[in-house]
Amino acid sequence: MPIERPDLTHVSPEVLAYIESLEAELAAQTARRARPQIVAEPEPDAEPELCEPPTTINLITLTAGGLLKRTPRHLYGRQRRGGMGIFDLDAPENDPPALLALADESASLILFSDQGRTYRLPVNRLPEMPIRARGTALAGLLPVRPGERLVAALPESGGEQIALVGERGWVSTIRASFVGKSMIPGVVYYDAAKYGPLAAASWIPGLADEVFIATQQGFAIRFPAQRVPKTGCLGIRLEKNDVVVAATAANDASSVFLLGADGKGTLRLMAGFAANKSPGGGGKVALKTDKLVAAAAVNTENDIFIISRNSKIIRFQAAEVPPKEGVVQGVNCMALRGDETMAIAVAGV
Repeated sequence: MPIERPDLTHVSPEVLAYIESLEAELAAQTARRARPQIVAEPEPDAEPELCEPPTTINLITLTAGGLLKRTPRHLYGRQRRGGMGIFDLDAPENDPPALLALADESASLILFSDQGRTYRLPVNRLPEMPIRARGTALAGLLPVRPGERLVAALPESGGEQIALVGERGWVSTIRASFVGKSMIPGVVYYDAAKYGPLAAASWIPGLADEVFIATQQGFAIRFPAQRVPKTGCLGIRLEKNDVVVAATAANDASSVFLLGADGKGTLRLMAGFAANKSPGGGGKVALKTDKLVAAAAVNTENDIFIISRNSKIIRFQAAEVPPKEGVVQGVNCMALRGDETMAIAVAGV
């Protein structure tokens, strides 16, 4: 019930002035509460920083359905880790990006499909396009089969051998000469019918290097590449409902960037991730995540590219990710809004 103001005729001027000041402040507070609240819009990401002169190295973006484009790498400016990125490939909503690759326009890409088939694709066969472009259909460039899905794209040179790893953990290796210019398009180097769909491929620089295999549940294993027999073998024992999602090269002095679908990642030092003497063991937790999507060997001088399901792409310095020897949940590498990360590429700058 409102209180009526009493007669203040006989109140001293000092007390009256104090009461009136209190009444004025109360009225001002009431007026402020009555105003509509204005919610400030978040500030947009800063314009990406141009970080390198023009280069002939291209970033190739590929979708799950076989749409791809190439864009000069220098057109992708560098942002701070944790930014939202910019739109890249203009892909249909039901055909999200699946792979990123970096290669010189004078070189070729080595492409691997889930069916274990291998292809060579000269980068200059793809028309050069701006960042925001629709892309070219892969079916018009290579003799891919209906329903065949690309799972890895590597530059044509990168080591002495390539490790091929299936979803179920089977691993085999092939020599670099197997993917030379005389390679038959669509040749099978991995028996997907016998060992399950191919999931990942990675260059192994030298015979003394190791294979690092990572799974969707965040488990991983590393072991000497030379311990893989010519006929292949089980690379990692999987937990229930787990699948392999990535493979990369490793050694005691290296580090591996691990990325979850939630945009969080870490730079895992191999000095803190013990190697197995041979393949076939159970994995150890590499990153605490509900869904690991990518893993790649990096050093602090590299730049990391991440692309999301909604075709947002970000480029930032690997040095911004704190290196860790132990298991962590990772730090924010890309801001996501109803989105998830899909693939990465690592650039030596």
